[in-house]
Amino acid sequence: MKSKLVILSLLLSGAAVVATAQTKEKYYSESWKDNIFISVGVGAQAGTNPDTKFGKTVTPLINLSVGKYISPIWGVRGQIYGWQSKQETAYPFLDLDNRKERKENYVGLNADAMLNLTNLICGYNPDRLFELSVFAGPSVNIVKNYADWQLGYKVVESTSTTDGTKYTTVIDPATTSPVNHDLRWLVGASVGVGAKFNVNRSLAIDVEARGQVTPSILGAYSSANTDGYIHLTAGVTYTFGGKKFVACGAKVDQNAINNEINKYRSELAQAQADLANAKNALANAKPVTKEVVKEIEVAGPRAIFFKIGSARIDDYGMVNIQLAAKILKANPDKKYKVAGYADKATGSASWNQKLSEKRAQAVYDALIKEGVDKDQLELVGFGGTANMFGKNYLNRVVILE
Repeated sequence: MKSKLVILSLLLSGAAVVATAQTKEKYYSESWKDNIFISVGVGAQAGTNPDTKFGKTVTPLINLSVGKYISPIWGVRGQIYGWQSKQETAYPFLDLDNRKERKENYVGLNADAMLNLTNLICGYNPDRLFELSVFAGPSVNIVKNYADWQLGYKVVESTSTTDGTKYTTVIDPATTSPVNHDLRWLVGASVGVGAKFNVNRSLAIDVEARGQVTPSILGAYSSANTDGYIHLTAGVTYTFGGKKFVACGAKVDQNAINNEINKYRSELAQAQADLANAKNALANAKPVTKEVVKEIEVAGPRAIFFKIGSARIDDYGMVNIQLAAKILKANPDKKYKVAGYADKATGSASWNQKLSEKRAQAVYDALIKEGVDKDQLELVGFGGTANMFGKNYLNRVVILE
């Protein structure tokens, strides 16, 4: 019962740590294939069986892990590990001056939830050299061990019971042996801490320490129901394609958008003033007055910006579309191209092509809703482009020209 409580406490403590993790700025993996990693480590483990003298249980340890960073803050991994577990035991004869060394070959499995404390506290930096993480999760040791003892007894002192003398028996080592040497799955839990030294965005050097509680690998050779283990390993981690995280919210240059809106408002106001002046001149003109034709400038290219990964038109974009729609309806003989773009710096080529087409379609639909004749519009998506206006995020745009 005590071992189950210890295991449950380790699992709950690890879950609580992961549940409280929050990032200062949200990032995500754009593709399920991004941020998958493989790790290998070598080191040693030491057991804490109560029958064993300190320092007598150190054995080699190797591990192999495969996992994925879900975000810069947390990730998951599966790990296979093991080699040999060694203990000294005096059980069942309890002769502490005559301990016997026992070794069992085993293999173990860990399922870890990982929390990057450095990115959690300091924010994500893709070029950071050092990172500190914690991890926790269930574990399973697979080992062939003995479950029970077949005890043999012998009488060492006996007299007639008529005078009150009791029979005394002891365990006989000559006739006592463990039984049921079967393959067993020993479920436990572990927590640990890891230090990572990033060589580049793909390769890192790892140092990890793990504490584990599990039912005794020695089985019937141990007087304890559970054993504790400390794992110390050093190794390397390789992330396929390098770490790739994309910010969930793009930082839009609000001043640039406001300047564009104000520019188009000024042009519209000037056109309306020129039209009013032309009407007044025509009303006051004499019959012999020469006909005056006032040329009104047709709207030039207009831009509607979008957030990263989105094809939704925000309020600023709708203002721009409404202004453009007025000019387009006033010039029904003119044709315009609705051209969608995406940021080449983020996302795959196929994703950017689809995203640019969705953005162009959204603007096209909004113009039709404002009363523009669909025959005036040509729809096209150009996919991802690089630095049309000097900054990547300004490529997330639809241009009407």
